[in-house]
Amino acid sequence: MPADLFRLYSAAEAKTGILRRAPVGEVKLTPSLAKGIERVFGEVLELEEAVRRILADIRRRGDAAVIDWTEKIDGVRLAQLAVPQAEIDAAYAGIPAELRDALHFAAERIRAFHQKQPAQSWLDWRASGGALGQMIRPLERVGVYAPGGTAPYPSTLLHCAVTARVAGVPEVVVTTPSGRSDQIAPVLLAAAKVAGVDAVYKLGGAQAVGALAYGTETLPKVDKIVGPGNIFVTLAKRQVFGLVDIDGLPGPTETLVIADDAANPQLVAADLLAQAEHDVLASAILVTPSRPLAEAVQVEIGRQLETLSRAEIIAESLQNQGGGVLCASLAEAVELNNLYAPEHLCLHVADPWALLGKVQHAGGVFLGEHAFEVLGDYTAGPTHVMPTMGTARFASPLSVRDFTKIISVFGLDAAEAAAIGRAAATLAQAEGLDAHAAAARRRL
Repeated sequence: MPADLFRLYSAAEAKTGILRRAPVGEVKLTPSLAKGIERVFGEVLELEEAVRRILADIRRRGDAAVIDWTEKIDGVRLAQLAVPQAEIDAAYAGIPAELRDALHFAAERIRAFHQKQPAQSWLDWRASGGALGQMIRPLERVGVYAPGGTAPYPSTLLHCAVTARVAGVPEVVVTTPSGRSDQIAPVLLAAAKVAGVDAVYKLGGAQAVGALAYGTETLPKVDKIVGPGNIFVTLAKRQVFGLVDIDGLPGPTETLVIADDAANPQLVAADLLAQAEHDVLASAILVTPSRPLAEAVQVEIGRQLETLSRAEIIAESLQNQGGGVLCASLAEAVELNNLYAPEHLCLHVADPWALLGKVQHAGGVFLGEHAFEVLGDYTAGPTHVMPTMGTARFASPLSVRDFTKIISVFGLDAAEAAAIGRAAATLAQAEGLDAHAAAARRRL
């Protein structure tokens, strides 16, 4: 194992290093990104400008622009955007029975969890017979972006689409890149059938976001776009927000493991490696007051890495964004977690429940070695679409609430209108809105 693969830091070093946050969406134009942009656009552009040009063209030319940009970026000329239902059915029938059963099992766990979330209309009836309250209504059409670049993610499709269905969304469509092969992974199509989506479109990147936001001859305009993607997807979602809603700006996955000397170093290492294999930009960080534990995890990471197929991705992730942080106590470990606000917080400690109440910021908390994060990715039930990049300070995991909207209900009779109208007129007058004040006074 390279000496710098999984380095150990002091808490002070970590605060200015691996625990330091960059603004959401701020990604340096690396040489490889610059080269790719120059190949597509004929010149080097900043990422925001490259995305802006793609979106503007799709808004103007619809399907033709989607097909042109997909050819420029992915090197494939799409003959059709929508995947025929027969192809989806064939993919479902063609995958191994064990995999098909696992998709159904995960979908049922997701559905059962989200059906427990309260999302009900309510009315507070007044003595007069009127009422104040709220109506909860599902969004009419949702677009799910299912990543399919370095690996297909049927789990993401299930977590997004099944939750939308539980919320009552009547139309759910999916976009996912087909790449140069012009073929979508059968497991993704099978997941779409299990989730009961209405349509699957084989396009990705900023062009998929643009097509969903603006609508084209083939793709319907949606009310909300959910699901993680690469930096181009993230920036495109940020640019179309306001025209449509989005679930957030999820960046590369991140996991912070707090462990004490009671932790099993083999399991800690396994959990860190599992998250680092997602992406070279993924973050897998250990925080512990135990140097012996940290050093044992170092050894285990090197040993286990030798057996993994995505070892190169893992190594780059750990060298650039990962590592171990040595702190003074578990209390300080939780403080560092709250500073970092990770997507996933894993508590490999003797009494994880004793720490739970001190956690202020995290997308999800996994308590103990049996509640490991991989289960959250697939079959636990809560969605694995969680806030990243420190947005766990104010954002929440994807849930039923993300697929509904609230309509306020005002049902007041003459007596109540008169009772509260005088104060309303006074406030309106203070704001210089004479017509507002007059409308209130006419009811007095």
